[in-house]
Amino acid sequence: MSAVIWLLISLPLGAGAVLGVTGTRCNRLAPALGVAVAVATLGVAVAASVTRPQSSAPLFAGMRAGLAVDGLSAFMVVTVAAVTTAVLAFAAGEFGPDENRGRLFGLMLVFSGAMLVTVTATTLPLLLMAWEVMGATSWALIGYWWRRPERVRAADTAFLTTRTADLGLYLAAGAAVAGGAGSLDLRALPDAPSPWLHVITGGVVVAALGKSAQLPFSFWLSRAMQGPSPVSALLHSATMVAAGAYLLLRLHPLLAATGWAGPLVAWTGAVTALFLGVVAVAQRDLKQLLAASTSSQLGFMVLAAGSGGIAAGTTQLVAHAATKSGLFLAAGAWLTALGTKHLPALRGAARTYRLLGTAFTVGALTLAGLPPLSLWAAKDEVLASAYAESTGLYAVGLAAAAVAAVYSIKALWYVTQPLPDDPEAGYDTERDGTRRTARTTPAPLLVLTFAAAVLGVLALPGPASWLKRLVGAPDEPSPKPWEVGLSAGVAFAAAGLAWWWASRPAPVPRPAVRWARGWLHLERAAHTVVVRPVLGLARALAVFDDRVVDGAVRQVARGGLATARIAGRVDDGIDAAVRQTARGGLAGAGLAGRADDGGIDAAVDAVAAGARGLGRAARRPQTGLLHQYYAQAALGFAVLVLIVLLVR
Repeated sequence: MSAVIWLLISLPLGAGAVLGVTGTRCNRLAPALGVAVAVATLGVAVAASVTRPQSSAPLFAGMRAGLAVDGLSAFMVVTVAAVTTAVLAFAAGEFGPDENRGRLFGLMLVFSGAMLVTVTATTLPLLLMAWEVMGATSWALIGYWWRRPERVRAADTAFLTTRTADLGLYLAAGAAVAGGAGSLDLRALPDAPSPWLHVITGGVVVAALGKSAQLPFSFWLSRAMQGPSPVSALLHSATMVAAGAYLLLRLHPLLAATGWAGPLVAWTGAVTALFLGVVAVAQRDLKQLLAASTSSQLGFMVLAAGSGGIAAGTTQLVAHAATKSGLFLAAGAWLTALGTKHLPALRGAARTYRLLGTAFTVGALTLAGLPPLSLWAAKDEVLASAYAESTGLYAVGLAAAAVAAVYSIKALWYVTQPLPDDPEAGYDTERDGTRRTARTTPAPLLVLTFAAAVLGVLALPGPASWLKRLVGAPDEPSPKPWEVGLSAGVAFAAAGLAWWWASRPAPVPRPAVRWARGWLHLERAAHTVVVRPVLGLARALAVFDDRVVDGAVRQVARGGLATARIAGRVDDGIDAAVRQTARGGLAGAGLAGRADDGGIDAAVDAVAAGARGLGRAARRPQTGLLHQYYAQAALGFAVLVLIVLLVR
């Protein structure tokens, strides 16, 4: 039984590593091999969700690497594998032989494998390892077109932002060890004593919010849109951004144990859902709109995790994964065909490419939360959990749901309008469009669209009760009839208003529009609060190194040279004395000369050489690299501790 779970993670990780290493040497076969591995992984994931295997192996002293598929992760492994398969099938026709397809498909498989480890890990060390692999491969995928500097900068921004938040997991691991949870089993974390419990929880919350692009970390998701569209569909639907929300759902007992973490997480999710929804409304780029809506929809999952809606958050996660991956693939297909993702330039795109238009229409209506589609039902489950927690949370969540209808209908309005008189004028702004869609586009797009439409059955009374028992939350509240009716009415009203108002200028001050379109200027704030002070400190340390540390080294070197010169003068005086003595007797002079040449001169030369060597040695560690100074200080401290221990 345990072989199933090891096969589940080793298949994409191993095959992805091989494809990534072969690179262009496997360009012709890479798409077929990648899709075949993804299909096989999906089959294993389905088997694992049915059999629920678990396994563990020794990792460190007193720690094990644990893997298990339980009720919650059973949904996730199938969702991750299914979305990966659809995305790779779509990408097979989007990337030509001139691209490094081996690297692309290999990285996406490795990323998918790391996500599968993340959702099945039962111990913190293994979770951390998978978390790191996921972060590294996401950086490589976002910056896939690395010859374009703006793409690399975008990948760096996404990587550094999420890595900063990821430090919270290391803090949590250290606090767990200090608190006595030596095994670092995830189930044991809520039992840690205070104050370590609060440190563990704080670290987990920061890492999860950063990975799921919640406030104040949301801006990295905007920069991540520089990556290829299949990468956006994979990373920003069911995998990377969903990992943080999944971790909070998984560790809800830890949030509940502190008393403060649950409300904090719930309010962060609700506020993110509302504010990033407003950001999505302000966008005029389709991928940016979808990115902001991703942060907003993830806010509903985080809201569910904070308010105890584990089944509700799971339903929202699965339904959103199918919906958003389909929308990203449709946007990518239009970008390939028309060479643009600017919304005004996409007028009539749904009429020109009817299959894409149909799929996008269903996805957009689902994202809007309109009945009877999946995100409407999932959203009501989340709002029911929020209402049980706080009326204020429910009100903010309902407002966020109304905003979701607005940004979804806005995107739909543009692509379904009649073609302008000269549509070609707005095309090819980002690349040369092919004016056609790939043969691999329809199948994955239709499957994802169908899933987006029907996954709402998980929120129907019967399946919902089964799901709640499956994830261990049988007492989770369900929406009352008035809640269902109210949310449907709000969604329809907001959608109708958005459609009617779409062609009119928004009655909003221009500064507010620029603020929302710039993603609340969070990246600028991060540069002001974090980046500039750190760079200023680095420059100050560099000046201190040049003027103080290096200056001291140069003074030592000058002192050595001065000592050598003084020694040379003393040597000259000795030579004069020897010559005077030599005049008194040849035998005495010969003896003194030999003593001078063989002893005193050698000693003076040794002193000079030693001074020069000390000067060179003193200059060698002055590299200007802060981590080397840190290592030198740590080594010196260790030597001092050793001396103290030996002396005692």
